[in-house]
Amino acid sequence: MENLLCDEVWLTSPDALYHHNHASMQTALQKGDCLFYTTKEDSERALAVCLQKELSSLPEAGYVDHLRSSGLIMFRFRAIQWLIKTRSRLNLSFRALFDAANYLDRFLSLNQCFVWRYWMIELLSIACLSVASKYSDVFTPLLNEIQLEGLEHSFELSTIQWMELTLLQALGWCLGSTTAHSYVELLTWNISSLKPHLHEAVTARATKLLLGALSDTKFLQFSPFIVAITAIRCSLEELIPSKAEDQLAYIAQLIPQDITQDDLFRCQCIMVTRMGDPLHSTIANGKSYYYPSSPVTVLRMEPIEINDSHVDLSMFKLSTLNINLKPNKNKRKIEAVQ
Repeated sequence: MENLLCDEVWLTSPDALYHHNHASMQTALQKGDCLFYTTKEDSERALAVCLQKELSSLPEAGYVDHLRSSGLIMFRFRAIQWLIKTRSRLNLSFRALFDAANYLDRFLSLNQCFVWRYWMIELLSIACLSVASKYSDVFTPLLNEIQLEGLEHSFELSTIQWMELTLLQALGWCLGSTTAHSYVELLTWNISSLKPHLHEAVTARATKLLLGALSDTKFLQFSPFIVAITAIRCSLEELIPSKAEDQLAYIAQLIPQDITQDDLFRCQCIMVTRMGDPLHSTIANGKSYYYPSSPVTVLRMEPIEINDSHVDLSMFKLSTLNINLKPNKNKRKIEAVQ
């Protein structure tokens, strides 16, 4: 038992089982899961934990300006759209999706000193979704399954694994992110007067609005809590307009004092505008007019010939490599000259 790599508990007695379950409940509470909420106090305590963790889950300062000045807006948009589509295809949890997007933003914000190529974004996206699914979900897809569709490049498994390690090290192994999705169940759980079918409908609608917001860099100016409460407000006003204000009355008491009404209003204006855009629903479903993917039966993507002996996959060093992208019919080949 001394060789276990994780904080696993060897259950040898009823006492050990009790302590293990108790620890699991505490862990779930720290992560913001609602599985063990039995009282309003538990929910409010979990909300306080999420709010405390929120700052450590944000990208570095100046991230949005960096995306604009570096021409990365479309790269990020395409990466988020691919994450949304792949989550649906592999039936992963929404938590894994929002965590993966958070890892992507945090890593990009930590590496603002060099020029990104799109194949780097794709490699990073694969690593983010793989790590997020391992952290959040019971089922973890194979790396080949993750990169099966929707990418312009494919990668050797060892290359992705090194990228995963680079990502983990850059994030300081801090994977328990607080995202806008983290607050949805917490906030809707507190609306005790909602009937089960309405609770499910509001949660589903709020999640869909958050999916649309995920691709839009305008929402990065707001905290995850503001984006979440805006999505819930819009969902309530759309689904049960006659009772929306009453339902929001209790939630309003949970808003921290440092969040201004001006920020809430501006975020709501942006989200309402997006809801009126016919493209919004398409984007939220991971469908975009900007980059239609070729069917696998028509175009087979060959692995990019990058391996550990050719390229140092530490993204802090990628900018020092002279990388040439050479198309070769159905194969895209990257050669790194050191």
